[in-house]
Amino acid sequence: MASSSSSGLTFKLHPLVIVNISDHYTRVKSQMNPPLVSSTSATVNGVEPQQQAPRIYGCVVGVQRGRTVEIFNSFELLYDPSTHSLDRPFLEKKQELYKKVFPHFYILGWYSTGSDAQESDMHIHKALMDINESPLYVLLNPTINPAQKDLPVTIYESELHVIDGIPQLIFVRSSYTIETVEAERISVDHVAHLKPSDGGSAATQLAAHLTGIHSAIKMLNSRISVLHHYLVGMQKGDIPCENSLLRQVSSLLRRLPAIESEKFQDDFLMEYNDTMLVTYLAMFTNCSGTMNELVDKFNTAYDRHSRRGWTDCFHLNTVIV
Repeated sequence: MASSSSSGLTFKLHPLVIVNISDHYTRVKSQMNPPLVSSTSATVNGVEPQQQAPRIYGCVVGVQRGRTVEIFNSFELLYDPSTHSLDRPFLEKKQELYKKVFPHFYILGWYSTGSDAQESDMHIHKALMDINESPLYVLLNPTINPAQKDLPVTIYESELHVIDGIPQLIFVRSSYTIETVEAERISVDHVAHLKPSDGGSAATQLAAHLTGIHSAIKMLNSRISVLHHYLVGMQKGDIPCENSLLRQVSSLLRRLPAIESEKFQDDFLMEYNDTMLVTYLAMFTNCSGTMNELVDKFNTAYDRHSRRGWTDCFHLNTVIV
């Protein structure tokens, strides 16, 4: 597999494709490895069983305008493990149905999961060349790596290389950018703020929110550090001067004085005070509600105790009479 592609194509990947692949993998994994019912069966001789990571397959669809390939959506495919091939009638049926709803979208390639492209993937890749003569391969790595900062998604192209005097198709990596529209941004933001299945507590949701903000600030700080080191190296002459990048940095820095203006400080303090006031009011309301519940419980318990004492006294008087 070569390091990078030389086709010159520009790939734009939409978040909906990543969400679809992740959802497909999660559903298949939960079906193949259901949660264990009892804790005693979770271990065998003190060793926890390793869950097998399944591989999923599907097609990616989109449009190609000149040298720009934009991947909008995807759909699932059926894989036959006995023949190590895709269900061709199912693929043709899905393609026909998809063309009726999205007539301008075409099958651009296929997707799967794994840490890296395998030799067996080339068989599936070649099988789709009658639909697209140069299909692309989107690979999602489901393994969680906390140290990784980039998305675990790789796009491969196929190129014909001569190896040991024999022409062979190999996978080559291609760079891509994330492209979103307004509807996708709203959907992704909604998915990111979904509550846990058990409802979750306010502290848990706040911690998740603060963790997301911390990660964003940390990423911003790392990007600024990279840009600073690049500019220092350019100033020292270690890196060749690039005017287009300097114009972008200059445009970014011209926005800073507007943030330091007196009007911005007044607006910021006003919004900050309003937010804190609403937070305090919410805390007071919550405390008042808790105190009201406590008083109601106390009154209920005291009222029951009074009635019980009056009933006992009435029975005692009846017995004496």
